[in-house]
Amino acid sequence: MGVFLDQFLNQTVLAKYTPLILKGAGVTVILSIMIVLAGIALGALLACLRAYRIKPLSFLIVVFADVMRALPPLVLILLVYFGLPNLGVVLSSFTVLFLVLSLVLAAFAEEIVWAGITSTPKGQWEAARSTGLGFTQTLGFVVLPQAVRMVIPPLTNRAIAITKMTALGMVIGVPDILGQATTAQSFSANASPLTLAAVAYIVIFLPLVIASRWLEQRFTQKGH
Repeated sequence: MGVFLDQFLNQTVLAKYTPLILKGAGVTVILSIMIVLAGIALGALLACLRAYRIKPLSFLIVVFADVMRALPPLVLILLVYFGLPNLGVVLSSFTVLFLVLSLVLAAFAEEIVWAGITSTPKGQWEAARSTGLGFTQTLGFVVLPQAVRMVIPPLTNRAIAITKMTALGMVIGVPDILGQATTAQSFSANASPLTLAAVAYIVIFLPLVIASRWLEQRFTQKGH
């Protein structure tokens, strides 16, 4: 037990590297918020554009969504981070991680919101159009609000899953929780910083998981 505590809960190491992990936690929180806002907004926009059923545009949106959902995020991160400099485009590791994960979340959000739009009863469209509303007004004021309420639980779950992938930024040097923890672990030759990182992830994401479960139960009950 003594060896375990020394390796995973070493008080000296924890005290020394807690500020570093907290700094990484700040980066993770900021990055996660940016990814959720950008990814969901872009995904909802693409789903709305797809609702116009302009074939070339819809085709491009479907291809984007399928490709981004099919490729592992880590592959995309490495491709962008190491590939773009060969084209003369150099982005910071923070920017690369934000762009890639935002696009991945947008791809999933587009499909989820699109499912909500197509699940809206046809009568809602017809009733709104009969009052003189145009297609865009019907989509924005009548259909989209109903679709959003239907898709909040799966959208929330997907957003949480994608934001946890900020840990992948470690491979390109993003100073998030895991990046700082692995650096600390290397310098201290002790696993305690990784234990601290696990606690930080729990503190940040466990409330979101609980909130997601609550939303899912609430909207399921409303559906009945």
